[in-house]
Amino acid sequence: MEVERRSVKKEEEEEEEDMNKNVMLNHMAQMGFRFLGFVLSLVAAIVVGLNKQSKVVPLTVSLNLPPLDYTLTANWHYLSALVYLLATNVIACSYSFLSFVFLLKNKNKDSILALLVIVLDTVMVALLFSSSGAAAAVGVIAYHGNSHVQWNKVCDVYGRFCKQMAASTVLSLAGAVVFMLLVVLASVGLQKRPK
Repeated sequence: MEVERRSVKKEEEEEEEDMNKNVMLNHMAQMGFRFLGFVLSLVAAIVVGLNKQSKVVPLTVSLNLPPLDYTLTANWHYLSALVYLLATNVIACSYSFLSFVFLLKNKNKDSILALLVIVLDTVMVALLFSSSGAAAAVGVIAYHGNSHVQWNKVCDVYGRFCKQMAASTVLSLAGAVVFMLLVVLASVGLQKRPK
């Protein structure tokens, strides 16, 4: 009888140790993904914020006169979709940093606070996907134009501007995927957390 109790107790201790290892691995993975989300959203915000290109374009007023050289500038804040992309990446970057610090200090693993982090991670997913979609839609119109409403292509004039816009959109999408993985990891962590 005594041997049987010791065996059961040993199995319970091993089970608890395995559970603690899983929780720790989940926590470390979350910290890594949070750092990655921070870096991706920071770089996306920087790329958008520095997106500006000036180009000298010949403007023909009359066929009898020589063309006039006119300097045109494309800037990120001229397009509301890029303003939205910048704002959401700044929000995601700030949140990622704050949640990283919070999770480093949260040793008691309060499930209410963990649930709040999951909800806020989900909000970041929605913000980043929506802003990336808006920026991608504007990018497609800038690249191809729209003949139905007489919108001309602008990427053939502002090539670097369009490439930076595409890069920031891809970085933002990658950040959204990272936050989505955080939601999955945190949900699995809540489910497997010891009572």
